Amino acid sequence: MTSEWTDEYVGAGRRHREGVRNTSVESTPTIEIDRVTKRFGDYVAVEDAHFSIGEGEFFSMLGPSGCGKTTTLRMIAGFETPTSGRIVLEGADVSRTPPYKRDVNTVFQNYALFPHMSIFDNVAFGLRTKKQPADVVRRSVMEMLEVVRLPDMADRRPNQLSGGQQQRIALARALVNRPRALLLDEPLGALDLKLRQVMQLELKRIQREVGITFVFVTHDQEEALTMSDRIAVMTQGRVDQIGTPIDIYNRPSTAFVAGFIGTANLLPVRVESQSGDSVTVSTRTDSRFSVSAAGQSYTAGSDVTLMVRPERLVPVGAPLHGEGSGAAVRATVTSLVFQGPVVRCQVTTDLGAELVAHLGPEDDPASIGIGSTIELTWSHEGAYLVPEAIAADAAGVTSMDDDETAE
Repeated sequence: MTSEWTDEYVGAGRRHREGVRNTSVESTPTIEIDRVTKRFGDYVAVEDAHFSIGEGEFFSMLGPSGCGKTTTLRMIAGFETPTSGRIVLEGADVSRTPPYKRDVNTVFQNYALFPHMSIFDNVAFGLRTKKQPADVVRRSVMEMLEVVRLPDMADRRPNQLSGGQQQRIALARALVNRPRALLLDEPLGALDLKLRQVMQLELKRIQREVGITFVFVTHDQEEALTMSDRIAVMTQGRVDQIGTPIDIYNRPSTAFVAGFIGTANLLPVRVESQSGDSVTVSTRTDSRFSVSAAGQSYTAGSDVTLMVRPERLVPVGAPLHGEGSGAAVRATVTSLVFQGPVVRCQVTTDLGAELVAHLGPEDDPASIGIGSTIELTWSHEGAYLVPEAIAADAAGVTSMDDDETAE
């Protein structure tokens, strides 16, 4: 597949893959959200959002219902106007530029394919609107159908395709116009779980192949972690943290982010002292143990939150991945659920906090019964200090409902 279209975008994808991906955008950003606030009457939907999205980046906005992610996407698309601040596209302020004059395209959850048109005509619609020559239209459409791996579907109608195929055609129709950025508003929400998981990988493959900026809105943590180069986690109209999936999962900046991304066991602790990269903390029961500082500095006497992911929590005596922390939590087993690779073990501590551990075969889960007493521990590197205090009654396992709908 060789043409001006594919040379331009595959080249952009190659340049992006060869670059260093981190929490900042080092090259000229494709999109800048510059101190943007959006109000609907007295309601603040987005408050002082400020971040950049780089060329060829897969950037996700993730958060629960009402957090402002869809409103932010609509402002990038031009369907909403910021109350204050600027939307900048490739250096130009487009805050008040109508959608049809912005070099971005949007794919919605319902795909919005024209049912009376063939797949070819659906994909060709934008090019024909721009009055492109017939030979250019045909070549570009067939190239895009190759990219989405549906070249044999050109003569079919949308109702003859599966949900996943319709989604790929919606992508092809948006991408064939060669936008500088593609905006995706919950595009996988209408698919069943298995197909959604397959399409996550397909969507990432397509983005890498065409090499343009994708801005993806979702409330599904797995989608964001699977596909994104960087993620902006939003809550109550604000951006809590922006980072790579690894940073967001392993080093959350707030208790909300820790609980929203996957499942987290959170316990309030107090900093006793710090020596190099090791922090000594104490719990409400006055037990003391060490935690990695992860490059941060902590003040003695400050209240912070200890996060331990379920896969890091193991019974005392089970193999540890790394040096021991000296910590142990005594608890009663309340639930054991077989989940294939792991057994989900829920416990209640002596102070009433509910915790969850994911036990593998090496942890001998068959020897543990409901109602039994167990001591759980973790490695020195298996816990992380979130620089934010939580109330004692907020201690325990936190996770967000996967059925949460997006706004």
